[in-house]
Amino acid sequence: MKVTRLFEFIQHQAKEFPKSDALAAKEGGVWRSYSTEEFIQTANRFSFGLMALGVQAGDKIVIISPNRPEWNFADIGMMQVGVINVPIYTTLSESEIRFILNDCGARIVLCGDEQLYEKVSHVRPEVPSINGIYTFDRLPGAVHWSDILEKGDAFQDQQKLKERRAAVRPADCATILYTSGTTGTPKGVMLSHYNIVSNVLSVEHLPPVNQKDKALSFLPLCHSYERVLTYLYQYLGVSVYYAESMEKISDNLKEIHPQVFSAVPRLLEKVYDKIVDKGKELKGIKRALFFWALDLGLRFELDGKNGWWYEFQLKQARKIIFSKWREALGGNTRVIVSGGAALQPRLARVFWAAGIPVLEGYGLTETSPIIAVNNFEPHGACFGTVGPVIDGVQVKMAEDGEIICKGPNVMMGYYNRPDLTAEVIDEEGWFHTGDIGTFVQNRFLKITDRKKEIFKTSGGKYIAPQALENKFKESPFIEQLMVVGENKKFPAAIVVPNFAHLIKWCEIKGIPNTSNDEMIRRQDVVERIAREIEQLNKDFGQPEQVKKFELVAHEWTIQSGELTATLKLRRKFIAERYKSLIEKMYSE
Repeated sequence: MKVTRLFEFIQHQAKEFPKSDALAAKEGGVWRSYSTEEFIQTANRFSFGLMALGVQAGDKIVIISPNRPEWNFADIGMMQVGVINVPIYTTLSESEIRFILNDCGARIVLCGDEQLYEKVSHVRPEVPSINGIYTFDRLPGAVHWSDILEKGDAFQDQQKLKERRAAVRPADCATILYTSGTTGTPKGVMLSHYNIVSNVLSVEHLPPVNQKDKALSFLPLCHSYERVLTYLYQYLGVSVYYAESMEKISDNLKEIHPQVFSAVPRLLEKVYDKIVDKGKELKGIKRALFFWALDLGLRFELDGKNGWWYEFQLKQARKIIFSKWREALGGNTRVIVSGGAALQPRLARVFWAAGIPVLEGYGLTETSPIIAVNNFEPHGACFGTVGPVIDGVQVKMAEDGEIICKGPNVMMGYYNRPDLTAEVIDEEGWFHTGDIGTFVQNRFLKITDRKKEIFKTSGGKYIAPQALENKFKESPFIEQLMVVGENKKFPAAIVVPNFAHLIKWCEIKGIPNTSNDEMIRRQDVVERIAREIEQLNKDFGQPEQVKKFELVAHEWTIQSGELTATLKLRRKFIAERYKSLIEKMYSE
């Protein structure tokens, strides 16, 4: 069957390869699987329930919940009766939730757990459009979402559902995704069925997975990246298993042995650092072999460019060392998809060398989201790039180097904000991404920075902070950092050390294990990190190099405000928070 609307992906699965475990999640400590048939039946029951409640096409329903099968059932159930799904991040503050609920005019809210239910309940008096709040968890005093399903069981008007389904057009808005944004209030990105369907079908031939395989899902479904992959899994017949939590990913990988999962670079960085730290604990020949294999991996090249002697050594390294890496990721991992931020090329190299290919891609919520992605086709991948542009999408560079794109994946616009839409989609239909880039080998798209984040020093030199930040994070001593220096004499940086690594270093050096605050004030610690920065600076020209830095004692998180829900730096917030430290670096 030809898929033109999002709810048809699961129908395609039912026709081509019905599964006993289309979806699965831990319930009461045990994996509970849902078949393709059960998926469709539950989605239909939800559709009937919404019709029984008088919900109309074009109404908005908000989902605020961690990943779970109910999320998917509700998603398909609402979209096949023309209702618009507005998923929002579980990490948002009450004020952000209130803004989104009012901006979209939410009629119903589906909450995952007690904490989220309380957040929404607190703001409900200030959101007049809400008719009901339902929960996926059973909670005292809350209405469980099964109440809608039961209303649907009593309604069961098959003809009405058929009519509502038929009335949904591919060009209709399917979802509104509010971008977290590094500044200002969130913007609601309107994506049509066709926007997302076109994106899925443009890449359906690229993943090396099929109906016999499993995916582990843990990135939030409210993000367009994980959501489009979930539709792709539905289309290809890949079983989707939801991780219990970020903390349980390692356990869940070993339980379900997935062939594919998606990740953000920060997670892969943590996995890599953990592996290297364990390697450092080894002694004698085991330690020597570990670092021999690691060094080999960091020199890996694609497309058979390594030579026979390298390949011979790599075969041994995979057998002796890298096989343990694969076991830690479940043993069957065929591919990891990376997106959301820049992936350090060294990480891509070493994972590929280990026989765990990481395919980096690129896109924005506004582009549904995929614009380009590395792949397994001949000469389809290149380290340090986000891969070739996908089928059906055009990309070119504006005069200032900004990446602009055109295609069926470009959003309908920002909800209630035609002014902002006009700022990013020009009269010829080109979407202006805000990213600066170039093409490598006339084929592979490379992102060099964010247009709005590039700044100029007082000496007139343009600085691309992301390039510096990504390089400095290669150091095991550096967890996070932000480069500053707009209209100043030179670039400087606020640095969050990798305290786990720093504690081990202090133990080796016989330095007392004190608090983070005391540690960052120690001269020997500052000097050690200074040597790291001095070494990494060598990859940049003299005017670009970080001349001064200040250490801070607390990791930046979504909860503390320094990161967006997609783990990007909130630069203005960080600059304001550490204003005195920044002033200190430029006053000395």
